[in-house]
Amino acid sequence: MEWNEAIEDLEDRRSKARLGGGQTAIDKQHEKGKLTARERLDILFDEGTFVEIDDLVESRIDDFGLDQKRVPGDGVVTGYGKINGRTVFASSEDFTVIGGSLGEYHSRKIVHLQDLALKMRCPIVTINDSGGARIEEGIDSLSGYSGIFERNTIASGVIPQIAVILGPCSGGACYSPAICDFVFVVEDTSKMFITGPQVVKTVIGEELSAEELGGAVTHASKSGVAHFLYKSEKNCLGGVRELLSYLPENNQAPLPVVPAQSVDLCENLVNIVPANKRKSYDVHEVIYSMIDKDSFFEVQKNWAKNAVVGFARMEGETVGFVCNQANHKGGSLDIDASDKMARFIRFCDCFNIPIVSLIDVPAFLPGSEQEHNGIIRHGAKMLFAYSEATVPKISLIMRKAYGGAYIAMNSKQMGADHVFAWPIAEIAVMGAEGAINIVRRRQIQEAEDPEAKRKEMIAEYEEKFLNPYIAAKRGFVDEVIRPDETKVKILAALDAMKTKQVERPYKKHGNIPL
Repeated sequence: MEWNEAIEDLEDRRSKARLGGGQTAIDKQHEKGKLTARERLDILFDEGTFVEIDDLVESRIDDFGLDQKRVPGDGVVTGYGKINGRTVFASSEDFTVIGGSLGEYHSRKIVHLQDLALKMRCPIVTINDSGGARIEEGIDSLSGYSGIFERNTIASGVIPQIAVILGPCSGGACYSPAICDFVFVVEDTSKMFITGPQVVKTVIGEELSAEELGGAVTHASKSGVAHFLYKSEKNCLGGVRELLSYLPENNQAPLPVVPAQSVDLCENLVNIVPANKRKSYDVHEVIYSMIDKDSFFEVQKNWAKNAVVGFARMEGETVGFVCNQANHKGGSLDIDASDKMARFIRFCDCFNIPIVSLIDVPAFLPGSEQEHNGIIRHGAKMLFAYSEATVPKISLIMRKAYGGAYIAMNSKQMGADHVFAWPIAEIAVMGAEGAINIVRRRQIQEAEDPEAKRKEMIAEYEEKFLNPYIAAKRGFVDEVIRPDETKVKILAALDAMKTKQVERPYKKHGNIPL
């Protein structure tokens, strides 16, 4: 073959790979409001930086007419490029090729990409748009998932792993995103379910739509599977780029520093947080008062709203915030909030992101539903996560810090490096009313005016015990600070702890109460 023939043949093969399932299939993809695999990568990566690999890989199976359907690339585009100027690896499933189904070589391409990302210690993004396992390839298809899951697990805590669901993701395909650090979804487009609507109807007789069973809103607000919800693919992929701007490339790389507008609005905190513990407020306003302008990137904001977690920047540097949200369930800890906080804490610890905890918590949420569904086990995840974490840990007790929930929110003896408290903070086993009803019950019952006696004893208890100074005397609080000092104090503590090192006993890993 002459040079011109060889080059022409190469370009013809490349053209077939770029066209995927053909123009008709691409048009159908667009009619559904979905972008193609390559269009998504163009949005994700810095312009002109994406380098495709394994673009000529094809399935070797001819059964069931696959020889008429297969094309170079085998239904997934893989490669690497720059996002915000840093190297990232990515795969993007192509629904136009056999429904994006995962076959033997489709999975081999993803596994090869995972191996490269881990070797190079770079983040990996997997864009999912697939009908699931390629039935025509049988066990070869199922085996492909196994290799992907194993590599997800090995890379966990070493490099950031982000899954983006931009179409169907069903059956075993769901578990790779579930092992990843973060899952992004898009309204009306993303669908995740282990068994589809038809299977559910056949097995249990219940008829559910794909959206009801496992749509984007369901997973962002009810199941907690998804971390970020967007209205369009473009905004979703932009969200991935934004998230990566907060994260290091791997667990040994430095955190990125992004110049931003510094903000200190802490003098207004006395107007945001009422001294009256019966009144509510939005903890987001507390966060905004001390972080760089517009830098809060909230995680799972639609799920377990009594907890607020997310990344922010303080003087350009990444910090993880873990907060009680007083305006939802009073900020109490329940099963979902415990899971949400514990996983975020562990992610921050994996990638050396300091944690700031904003505490205003009355209790673990009481009730038979919580007990029967394992609040003890789920709450223990928080205890484990905070105790295990070796990154700088700063706690600010804003108002209530009661009972076991106070301990779970990174108390001093749980390993907090520095504990601040505002003058209105209440640190106790429980609130005054509950405490008096237990320890002064007889005196109240024997009084001439039980209700007046009860109010008197509550006031006495509050004055004597419900203040931060008892805890400060015992060393459980390092400093009682004015609200307007909050940012300055937290920044000084973060700066002092940059060289923190912790030695722990050797072990393969702990046994977190899953």
